[in-house]
Amino acid sequence: MRHSGDNGAVPKRPRRRGRRLLVVLAVGALLAGCGLVAGGYYFDSVPTPTDLKLPESTTVLYADGRTPMAKLGAQNRTIVPYEAMNDSAKEAIVAAEDRTFWTNRGIDVKGVLRAAWANVSGGQRQGASTLTQQYARVAADLRGVTYSRKLREAVIAWKLDDKYSKEEILGFYLNTVPFGRGAYGIEAAAQTFFGKTVRRDAPAAQQLTPTEAMVLCALVKQPEADPADPQGAPGYDPRRNALAKQNSIDRWNYIRDGMVKLGYLTPQQAADLAYPDTVRPIDRDAGRSDLDRPTGLVVNHVLAELRETDAFRGKPDEVIRDGGYRIVTTIDKRVQDAAEAAADIRRDTAPAAVRGQPKNWQAALVAVEPGTGRVLGYYGGDRGSGADYAGWYTDEQGQARGFGQHPPGSSFKVYDLAAAVRDGMSVKQRFDSPDTKEFPASGRTRGSAAGPIRNAEHASCQPNCALWEATVASLNVTYFELTEKLGTAKVIETARQAGVGSMWETVRGNPRPQRVDLRDDPADELATHFSTEVGIGQYGITVQDHANGMATFAAGGRRADAHFVRSVTKGDDEVWTEQLRQTDLGLDAEAVNQLDWTLRRVRAARLDNGWDSAGKTGTWQAGQSTTKNVHTWMVGWTGALASAVWLGTTDGKPLRTTGGSYEVYGSTGAAPIWRQFMTRATAAMKLDAEKYRFREPAFPGDTPEPSPSAPVPSSSAPSPSASPTGSPTASPTPSSASPSSSRRPGPRPTLSPSLTTPPGGPPTRTRGPR
Repeated sequence: MRHSGDNGAVPKRPRRRGRRLLVVLAVGALLAGCGLVAGGYYFDSVPTPTDLKLPESTTVLYADGRTPMAKLGAQNRTIVPYEAMNDSAKEAIVAAEDRTFWTNRGIDVKGVLRAAWANVSGGQRQGASTLTQQYARVAADLRGVTYSRKLREAVIAWKLDDKYSKEEILGFYLNTVPFGRGAYGIEAAAQTFFGKTVRRDAPAAQQLTPTEAMVLCALVKQPEADPADPQGAPGYDPRRNALAKQNSIDRWNYIRDGMVKLGYLTPQQAADLAYPDTVRPIDRDAGRSDLDRPTGLVVNHVLAELRETDAFRGKPDEVIRDGGYRIVTTIDKRVQDAAEAAADIRRDTAPAAVRGQPKNWQAALVAVEPGTGRVLGYYGGDRGSGADYAGWYTDEQGQARGFGQHPPGSSFKVYDLAAAVRDGMSVKQRFDSPDTKEFPASGRTRGSAAGPIRNAEHASCQPNCALWEATVASLNVTYFELTEKLGTAKVIETARQAGVGSMWETVRGNPRPQRVDLRDDPADELATHFSTEVGIGQYGITVQDHANGMATFAAGGRRADAHFVRSVTKGDDEVWTEQLRQTDLGLDAEAVNQLDWTLRRVRAARLDNGWDSAGKTGTWQAGQSTTKNVHTWMVGWTGALASAVWLGTTDGKPLRTTGGSYEVYGSTGAAPIWRQFMTRATAAMKLDAEKYRFREPAFPGDTPEPSPSAPVPSSSAPSPSASPTGSPTASPTPSSASPSSSRRPGPRPTLSPSLTTPPGGPPTRTRGPR
C-alpha cells in the first residue's frame, strides 16, 4: 500500500531512486575511504596496547599496607593484568558494550553500515564502536564524532585485532576506560564505588561481585553528568540523583539480559540477582586534594625521602606520582588519628585546655617508634598545602620547605641531663641553685646587657638542689651551670647523637634564624655557632627531631634515623625498602635508669593509664617579657612510644587565651595535648604496659630515693611569686657559611639554611626559658 503525501499526490519514483543512489554512493565512499585509510595507516606508528604508557596513580598507604592515605598522579588508575582479574567485569563489560566482541574482527561491520545510513540520511550520528574501537579511540587520542576519526578508529581496531588476542585487548580496555568520580580503569572504579578489588587472588569478600561489576559497566555509557544539563542528563552514577539511579537500574537490567544471551548467566541465575544498593556515596570533599589534609604533610616528607633513594634520585616527581607504585608509609592510622584528635585544636576532640582559643594558636605533634625511627604520627598543621609547623622537607627543586623550628626552652634540658649521666654524673649530685646567679665565663653578669641567669621556678630544695630536683623544678640556674661544666660542644653532640639534626642560630644582622646542620661537622666547630644558652633551649629545633631524640632515650640510648617510608612496590616487584639501622648514644643501663627515674617525676609527664612515662615541659618567652610566652612544649616517652608536642602561635605573637590571660606554659598548653595523645595512642595500639616498665637505678653508695608517687617539687605551673626574668644573650656571630643538609636516606644536597617563615612573618625574638 502506498501512502499519499500531504497534498494527496504520490511521490515521483525518480526522486526516490535518486535518494537511494546518493546513499549507496555515500556508503561506498565510506567503505572506500576505510580501505584507503587502512592502506595509509597500516604502516604508521600508532599506539598499541604495549606502546601506550598509561599514567597510573601511585597509592600512598598507612603502615598496615591496606588503608589508603593519598592517591598521587594525574589519573586515579591502578592497572591489573587481565589474568589477575576475576570474571565479573570481563563478562559485564562485554554484555554492556560489545556483545559480538569475541567473534568480531575489531569492528562491527553491520554497525558501521547502520551508522553510515543514519549519518548520510540525516539521522542521529551513531557510534557503532566495538570495545576494540573504543580502546583504539583512547590509544590514538581520537576525539569527536567525525568521519575521519571513525575511519582511523576502525583501521587501528583492525590492526589491534590482527596483532593481539581478544584477552589482551579486553584487559587493556578495562584498565583504560573512565568510570566516573575520577576513576580510570576497573580496579580504581571498584575501589572508588565499592571499596573492593577485581583481583582474583584477594579474599572472596573483598572481590568485586557480578552485580557490582554490572553497576560499574553501566557507568561507561556516560561516566559523568552532562555539565550543560547535570540534572536532566546526570549519567549513570546511582548516588548522583533519582534519575541517575533509574538510568543505572535500567542499564543494569540491560546488561543482565545480555549476560543471559551470551551464556554467562542462566535465566534462573539472572532472576535471582538483585541490584546492589551498596554503592558508596559521592565524596563531596573529593575535590579537596589529599595534600590539603593533615596527612598531606606526610606525603611531602615521603616524596622528599624517596627523591634521595637510589630508585628515584634525579628523577622528576611525575615518575613517582604517575608510576603506579604502592608506597607504604610508617604512619600508623591509629596513632595518626590520635595525633590529629589531640593536636588539631580547632576540633572538639582536642583537650579542653586548648579548645576554643584564638585563631593564631597552633599546635604540632610528632610520634616516633623507639628503636626503629619510624614516624608513627605526624601533625604539622591542618592542611598539607599550608605551613608545616612540625618539621621541614625538600621540594623537587631541592629547596627547604616548612616552618617546624621553635625554641624548645626547658624541654631541651633532657639532652643536658643525658650528657651528664652519660659522663657518670649522678642525678643526686647537688648544685648551688639560688634564684639568681652570675656566670662570668658566659658573659652573664649584672653588668652585662643580658644580666645574670634567673630561675623561672622556685623549688623547696633551694638554694642547694640535687640535679633531679632541679630537673623536676626546671631550674635555669642549675642547668646553665651544668652546661658550663659539660661544655656547649658536649650538649650539642648529645642532642645530635640522640636525633636532633638541625638547630637554628641567631646571626647578627639577619632577622631570621639560620639553620645549622648538626650531622656532618665536628661538635667543637658546631659549638662556635651557639652560646651556653643552648643548654636552656634558646635555639630552635624541630618537633620531629625532638620526637626522635625522645625515641632514642625510650630505646635505652639506641638512636635510629627518623623516616616516613617502609616500602615501595610496583606490582609484585619490590622497588625500595626501609633501611633500619641504629647507633648507640653510649648510655649504660644505670644512666638510662637514672634518666627515666628523674623524668618520670615531672608531674606533667604522668599518665593515668598505668604506663611508666617520662618527659619534660618547656616554655620560651617573648622578647624581654617575663610574663608572656610564645612557645610551649611537652616531650617524653614510654617504652613503646615517644612524642613531642609544640604549642605556639602562627604569627609569633605571645600566647593569649580568649579570656585575655597570658598564663600559658608548657604544663598548661602543650602537656594536656601530649597526655591525651599518649594515652589514646597507646590504647589504640593495644600494647601491654607490663612489657615496657622502667627499671630502678642502683644509685651506687646512695640511700634509696622516694618512689615516683611521693611528693616532689612540681613544674606543672610556676610559683605566683616567681619572676622569670632570665634573658640569655644572642650567640656570638659565627661564619655565615652553612653546612649542607638533606633528608635521609641518601647523599645530602646543598640547601639554603633559611626555611620558610610562618604566615605572620619571622618569629618574635625570645629571651627566657621555663
